[in-house]
Amino acid sequence: MSELGELDRPGTPNSPGAWDERSEEWLTGAEETNETDETDVRDTRTRAAGASEAAESGTSFGADSDRGTPSTRAPRRGTGDPVKALMHRHRELCERAVDPLEIAAGLEAHGVTDRTAARFRHRDVFSLAEEMYARVSRDAETAPQPTPTTTPGVRADWALLTLLPGALSAATVTGLHLTEGRSRLAVAMLGALAVALAVRAALGRGPLSPRSRPAPAGTHERHTPTSTRAWAYWLVAYAFLGTDLLAAALTGGLAGFPAALRDLSTAPVLALTLACAPAAWCAHLFATGAHRKLAASRGLADFTASVKPLLLGTFALFLCALAALVALCGTVLHEPAAYTTTVTLGALLLLARLLTTHGFTHAPAVVLGAAAATEAAALATAFASHLPGCAFLAAPVEAVVAIWGPTGIPAVACGGAALVLLLHATRTLSRASAHAVPGEPG
Repeated sequence: MSELGELDRPGTPNSPGAWDERSEEWLTGAEETNETDETDVRDTRTRAAGASEAAESGTSFGADSDRGTPSTRAPRRGTGDPVKALMHRHRELCERAVDPLEIAAGLEAHGVTDRTAARFRHRDVFSLAEEMYARVSRDAETAPQPTPTTTPGVRADWALLTLLPGALSAATVTGLHLTEGRSRLAVAMLGALAVALAVRAALGRGPLSPRSRPAPAGTHERHTPTSTRAWAYWLVAYAFLGTDLLAAALTGGLAGFPAALRDLSTAPVLALTLACAPAAWCAHLFATGAHRKLAASRGLADFTASVKPLLLGTFALFLCALAALVALCGTVLHEPAAYTTTVTLGALLLLARLLTTHGFTHAPAVVLGAAAATEAAALATAFASHLPGCAFLAAPVEAVVAIWGPTGIPAVACGGAALVLLLHATRTLSRASAHAVPGEPG
């Protein structure tokens, strides 16, 4: 199969084959060629009529032509049907498509917009895709048989893996409450390593895995970027240590550091690790619903309008499940239920994972980095304020803490970042090209 055929495979392409300025020039050139052909035809007819009149009047047409300057413009042959040229450009996409919406999603992924479709004398991309689907030649004996769109199913492996982080975290928290001194420190370190490995394994398979579907057009990263993973670990670590450290920094500086380590609150981290299971199920629910709406929609606008409520509903369902887990962990561990801190962080991590899963990796890395930098700056300025002449550095942090307490810093950082990612997700995850090709089952 040619390289062009690989690029035009149905669904979301893996190459940055966007509809760029060069493609616009190609389309404009095709239209100009059509206009030139029509002009050449009119010129030919005019010259023929002039020759006929010259013959009737006895004037030598050849002599006049010899005296005049001969025409230097030769008629150009171009594509008389720009839609046919577009079909040739996306031949494999058209031949393998099972419905016009799949072609429309592929065109959208390549950067073809409604404005581009208007140049083909169509009101939108879906109308153009319908014509391409109707005109494509399908030979039952030679053309490859299209594979119907299937919905990823539930598999026992990823369903069980999502329960592993919560189970290991619960065992670690139990060990922390039963040990003291160096044994407690060893349990904490080993437990943190085990939970981190379990979370990575849970995110490596199933609906939260970035390997379960190809990246959309214009993206090349199919796995979680290292920076995104590092920022996520920092945010979780701050949920475990940051609030107590910030309170100690504002009151006693480094002198309050040992006391903060002894009075760690484990409820937020336990709730977040237990939330891996509902996060995976919510992501599966969203993917399943999106594939069903993709098959039932009659246009890109119809699909977008139906997927946005699905995304918001799935997101709200996860927030409810996470809030219930926070309340449960606070009750069992007899610790304050940090609803604001834990829920905002969980919302941020879920949105970042959904975008990464569908191939949009740049925005999660930037937004998570901004939230982590905000928390780190708050801690740094709080400790630095105890240096001689540097008390003014803690003024912004003290203002926030005076209104919302120590939990206000992560709530503002993670809440603002989650809102930005939610707005970005409603725009990107509601596009048909983000769901055109189903992932590996499970």
